[in-house]
Amino acid sequence: MRRSKLLYVPFWATYAFLYLPILVLVVMSFNAGDSAYTYEGFSLKWYGELAGDERIRTGLLNTLVVATGSTVIATVLGTLLAVGLARFTRSKTLDALALMPAVLPDLVLAIGLLVFYSAIQLTLGLYSVTLAHALFSMAFVAAVVRTRLTGADTSLEEASRDLGAGPVVTFMRVTLPQLTPGIVAGALLAFTLSLDEFVIAFFTIGNAEPTLPIVIYSMVRFGVTPKINALAAILLLVSFTAVIAGQRMTRIGESRAQD
Repeated sequence: MRRSKLLYVPFWATYAFLYLPILVLVVMSFNAGDSAYTYEGFSLKWYGELAGDERIRTGLLNTLVVATGSTVIATVLGTLLAVGLARFTRSKTLDALALMPAVLPDLVLAIGLLVFYSAIQLTLGLYSVTLAHALFSMAFVAAVVRTRLTGADTSLEEASRDLGAGPVVTFMRVTLPQLTPGIVAGALLAFTLSLDEFVIAFFTIGNAEPTLPIVIYSMVRFGVTPKINALAAILLLVSFTAVIAGQRMTRIGESRAQD
């Protein structure tokens, strides 16, 4: 009995290593003092100062524009890519190429995109960041939707085609409804990835107004303040909410498929 309890020590130690720094950051975001490292009492003043910071508001607006645009593009293209790989090609080589942007180092992908934009003489701005994030996120959407496709009932698609429905009608009325939970989960993941992505945005934004991660980087260079902790806590809340919602949608889809 004692030996079995000892087996939980590495488990809880791993969780403590992962989440204890996050917990400290959240606690320090409610610090009444001006130090980011010494807790001097509970206060919400740093969250109030976030609302009055023009740089943060502008960066947040730019980030939401980029994240929304890239999520729409990545979700549409990623879904079509997943369906094509699962239903038509079934090639391991193409599977690997489709997932390549997800495993490439961000720095390599960012430099490659910058060189490509320069080669086609594309002026950098928020739209170039949006396209870059869409390329990066599309691989994740395709992976999530592809996983959902493996559990989809192909007999319904075959029945639809036997009854005279064309490929487009079958996809819209049979395949797409089955994939909806996976598509929503992939879209939430793409939005979260774009929301706090820094390296690709830093290389592809040019002289445009920066996104929120770039604003945070410029602020951190002069030292971490409780305001930074408050902003990071809000981003953590958004990220956790999106991840939990995505997992919930995936489970709902799996339970419906089993029923």
